[in-house]
Amino acid sequence: MLAHQLLERKRDGGRIGPDEWNAFLRDFVSGAVPDYQMAALLMAVYLRGMDREEIAWLTEAMLGSGATLDLSHLDVARVDKHSSGGVGDKVSLVLAPLVASLGVAVPMMSGRGLGHTGGTLDKLEAIPGMRTDLSLAQARAQIERIGCALFGQTDEIAPADRRMYALRDATGTAASLPLLAASIMSKKLAEGLTGLVLDIKRGSGSFFPETERALQLAHIMTALGEDHGCEVVALITAMDRPLGNACGNALEAEEAIHALRGEGPSDLMEVTYALGAEMLVLGDVAGSPSEARRLMEVAISAGSAAHRFQQIIESQGGDPAVVDDPARLPQARACELYEAPRRGFIAAVEPRAIGEGVLALGGGRRRPVDVVDPTVGFVIRVKPGDWVERGEPLATIFARDDDGVRAGRAALETAIRIGDEAEHPIMLVSHRITFTGATRC
Repeated sequence: MLAHQLLERKRDGGRIGPDEWNAFLRDFVSGAVPDYQMAALLMAVYLRGMDREEIAWLTEAMLGSGATLDLSHLDVARVDKHSSGGVGDKVSLVLAPLVASLGVAVPMMSGRGLGHTGGTLDKLEAIPGMRTDLSLAQARAQIERIGCALFGQTDEIAPADRRMYALRDATGTAASLPLLAASIMSKKLAEGLTGLVLDIKRGSGSFFPETERALQLAHIMTALGEDHGCEVVALITAMDRPLGNACGNALEAEEAIHALRGEGPSDLMEVTYALGAEMLVLGDVAGSPSEARRLMEVAISAGSAAHRFQQIIESQGGDPAVVDDPARLPQARACELYEAPRRGFIAAVEPRAIGEGVLALGGGRRRPVDVVDPTVGFVIRVKPGDWVERGEPLATIFARDDDGVRAGRAALETAIRIGDEAEHPIMLVSHRITFTGATRC
């Protein structure tokens, strides 16, 4: 098989068959197919797309390129959650220990920042000493012991996807629906799950701003789950503004800790509870979403969710004391308030501009080899629709130095718009999708 023949075929809108995908990815993992040819193929897929059958073939090839996590011996349900990517989205840090504290095994394999969106692994690694590079054996042992592991994709699981993930970020192809669906589902199916909940973002800060595209992604991934006997539920959630207040790795870790202690922003908690309810129902811990929410509220108020997060952190080499004292997280060297330049309504807090601002401050990667500064970012105090007076603090900039403060200010000037009127933001949770169809929430 010659790689350039497949590149030409996909460039011209053709399909790559299942055996060809298997061989191409095998050669890519071995090094016989160089990164530049894979990058060309990713762009061809981004421009030409793939049909439902070909997406399934690619998913199978990614899944088959490595090992799987076998947790079938556990006597509890195994349920995970995955987000399609957003700004300020620290839900996983709250949700995994919360659901695990209620008796569901949560093998949560996550990724790093992709494009303008943040990554769960980067947020976790802002915790001093925290390791996310667990082997499958280490993840399995930890899940057996405390019911949850928060880890990154290993060389063992879907190694083809791991390398493709970094290339997608570097080549501007992160927003390809077929590539995103195959990437997410190959990793999740490798976890040996009994159920999966997807958080599909829509709005200006997501990879798929239009509701129709978000629904299309959800339908594809629920069908891929059905193919493998894994029940998948997807919720469409808002990303037309950042989720919560904090944007930036250590800042988001701190906000997640506050959420686990019952002090989280209302929008973050609403999305967390909605996703957690689906996980607990899939895990047969609750018979209804309302019962599941009551269980989660008790787990937070009683401190069991925060305690489970401490256990996870300690098990993975981190400092569990950060849960009691978030000031132990790394701190930015420079910070400055950003004040309203005029009175009026907050017309928009543009998440993509905020995400790009975090990147400009050094809190993300423009190249796979870039080192992330965990301390930088923003804490934004306002939401669309709020009324503000001139000079009122709207946000705090956390930066490395004065140059970073200036870059942060420029990002906020673009992102936060004040007007004489403001439209209502889109619903935080708008649709629920299963293999059988979609309903409005």
